[in-house]
Amino acid sequence: MRLGDLKNSRMTTIVVVYLSLFLDNVLLTVVVPIIPDYLCTLDANTTSSVEEDENGRVGLLLSSKALVQLILNPAVGTLTGTLGYTRPLFLGNLSLLLAALLFAFGQTYEILFLARSIQGIASACIAVSGMSLVASQYSEEDERSKIMGFVLGSIALGVLLGYPIGSVLYDLEGKMAPFLLVSSLIVILICLQILTLDVQTNIEISKQQPTWLHLLSNPHILIISGAIWCSTSPMAILEPCLPIWLRTHIKPKKWQLGTVFIPDSVGYLIGTNFFGVIAYRYGRSKVAILAMFVVGVSAILIPLANTMSQLIFPHLGMGLGIGVADAALVPLLASLVDRNGNYGPVYSIQQVAVSLAYSLGPITGGEMVKAIGFPWVMRIVGIVNVAYCPLLIYLTLERRKLLAKKEEKKDYETFQQSITPYERFYDSDEDL
Repeated sequence: MRLGDLKNSRMTTIVVVYLSLFLDNVLLTVVVPIIPDYLCTLDANTTSSVEEDENGRVGLLLSSKALVQLILNPAVGTLTGTLGYTRPLFLGNLSLLLAALLFAFGQTYEILFLARSIQGIASACIAVSGMSLVASQYSEEDERSKIMGFVLGSIALGVLLGYPIGSVLYDLEGKMAPFLLVSSLIVILICLQILTLDVQTNIEISKQQPTWLHLLSNPHILIISGAIWCSTSPMAILEPCLPIWLRTHIKPKKWQLGTVFIPDSVGYLIGTNFFGVIAYRYGRSKVAILAMFVVGVSAILIPLANTMSQLIFPHLGMGLGIGVADAALVPLLASLVDRNGNYGPVYSIQQVAVSLAYSLGPITGGEMVKAIGFPWVMRIVGIVNVAYCPLLIYLTLERRKLLAKKEEKKDYETFQQSITPYERFYDSDEDL
């Protein structure tokens, strides 16, 4: 196959979006096992009291990316209407490269904070434009659910590799090694995008564009976004707080700090890759209810572990629940705005929900750990996820009513079309 045949093809588009999300999440998670330990090393003090105080500092650094992304998501969603989807995606990959290089060479808290913030710019561009690009390429609901689940799997794969890459390379070669590896892969991706995607491509959008007020007043969009926020929050809290809690309670080896998150990634990978079509077939909101219940129960079980092996099943359940919820709800958002043709704004709202979780989670989680302890924080987050399920039940009932009305309208239109030829024949017979 020639390069001209690959240019702007659906397969090439999916590959570029997949790799962009993959590398963004590798960089997102590769820092998690490194930063807490590296900051403690800079302080040259590893006492228990200092490690507890480090919760807030590490939480602020990790959440800076999500805070920047939270601010920029609406702007990127609006700009996709005029710039298209490929140009913000290209800008996101360039920003991702800059962030990785700053992580590699930065040796102070301030530089690392700047690197994490720049990644927020990259993530806003990649997530909003990438998912919008996929939604615009696949208009069939069943095919869209399958492809979106596959693309969301890149997040899990990035997270799955990010934690162990960060912990193992940091242990063997030092801080620079994992970030230089990620930087090299991003350079290859940028070259691939330049060769295969036309950054000048514009999108055809309906003249009747939904306003932000219209989207934010839609209860279905709000409930779906709230579910994504709730299901993502436990992981956002675990990332900065769990390594420090493990160091003071279970005392694992340095390399184990990264591998503890592998079951989450495996669960998310399974959930996104295998439950997209299942959710479409059996009802997306129904499947999301079960997923959020699993997330809630898993969050409650995590603080009960006394060994590293006892963390495997709660983490696997949490990752599976989050993956199934995303595979069910993210394609559902696209179907709500299919009529308008611009998916940027609705996916910017979805990314705002994710950013809220990853910005408020580490900050509030770190402070709550100081006040009430890590076990109670996870119990509260688990209860919130279970308590959110009735809203998804309401969404299920509303969707069922809406689909019933559509079926009635379709049946009526079919009936009208069927009697039209008879009426024409009857009228013509009267004229004889």
